[in-house]
Amino acid sequence: MFTFTTALGDCALDWDDHGITRVHMPRLSGTREPHQPIDTPPFVREAAKLITRLLDGESVDMTSIAISHEDRVEEFARRVYGATREVGPGGTTTYGEIARALGDPGAARAVGAALGSNPTPIIVPCHRVLAADGSLHGFSAPGGIKTKRHMLEIERAPGFTQQALFA
Repeated sequence: MFTFTTALGDCALDWDDHGITRVHMPRLSGTREPHQPIDTPPFVREAAKLITRLLDGESVDMTSIAISHEDRVEEFARRVYGATREVGPGGTTTYGEIARALGDPGAARAVGAALGSNPTPIIVPCHRVLAADGSLHGFSAPGGIKTKRHMLEIERAPGFTQQALFA
């Protein structure tokens, strides 16, 4: 595990030889013990830098970060994650739009379920996926919808350019 500090708090990355396998979002309380092994692969350090920059408000393309889900995630979820990664910083889409992009317009709930178990949030930007009416639903990271809203505010997504007084 490689830990690093972001504007949201301390995050951590797990990896294998093929890419990042898990992003650990900041905890609701406390900090992670700093851990940056000397033998950490360069792609892990680069992923941490890009995540940190994104959460500092920079428009950062995360698609260069290799992820490794092959043995851990079902094929449908991998397709959902691929489509979701195409939504750039400051952009949003809906569960239904992702389902339509996958050629299965009735699969919005299945898209939501796949994103609810996303092991690599931020890299697979599930926070950019909204309900059909533009509202925030279903964010499984610590802090839930409040964290999702905050990430969209950091990215200055349309409709989220001012911090909410009451979240």
